[in-house]
Amino acid sequence: MFDEPDENASEHASSPTQRAREAADEMRMHAQLAAVFEGCRKFDAELRVGLDAEIAREIQRSMGRLEKSKAADIPFLPESSFPDAAALLNLWQARELTTNDYHIHRRPGEVMMVRWLSGEQVDTFYERLQAHFDAAMEGLREDERQANEWKQDPATLAYLKALDGVQVSMAERYLREPIRTHHLFVLSTQSADEMNIAHLCDYIMGVPVVDVVGSASAPAPGGNESDLAWFFKLFSLRGMKDAVEQMCFFAFLQKTGDF
Repeated sequence: MFDEPDENASEHASSPTQRAREAADEMRMHAQLAAVFEGCRKFDAELRVGLDAEIAREIQRSMGRLEKSKAADIPFLPESSFPDAAALLNLWQARELTTNDYHIHRRPGEVMMVRWLSGEQVDTFYERLQAHFDAAMEGLREDERQANEWKQDPATLAYLKALDGVQVSMAERYLREPIRTHHLFVLSTQSADEMNIAHLCDYIMGVPVVDVVGSASAPAPGGNESDLAWFFKLFSLRGMKDAVEQMCFFAFLQKTGDF
């Protein structure tokens, strides 16, 4: 489903420990999706359709510049990009927008969605991120035990043992302490060539697809998989602004048949 890590990596992993690590990475990305997009279901977030097109493009361009500014495989932004990152984290104030909510700009076949979190909202995000990851890992362990434990071969048993040993602090994984202590800025991305738009909206967000993508782009009832497939890229920017921890999540979605 996601570009990172390789969808089929676990099938070719060189060791049980590596297989467990890659499975945990996939659960981590699902946990992030849940924590980012569950606001309407859990925290009274609203869908605010009608984000000004120029603001949406400004955010898109800024995220693109920040992504290009950092070294490959290093999430920390270079010091030269700090002003742009700080301005993006503070854009909700500069443009008199709200935190927690999902600000949406859409055109037929395309959606841009941005959500800011600030202060205590960031604390809640990390609590939820950890809870989602822990629940996903426990479900994975149980599924793998039921499906494979009966085999009793050494490689399978080693893999199950490695899964049991996976312990991940999501705050550490997302570099929260360096951000807070050293006032660094971090940008990470997550993408999928074919995101099921109904899964994202109906299941994770708890809102009708039409409310997110609009009537011109909503799949017809009973549509097939291709009707539900959207390209998806999520930018996650984290940092400090005026001594307050802040986050900005920007999602770009486009119907796969439209690009």
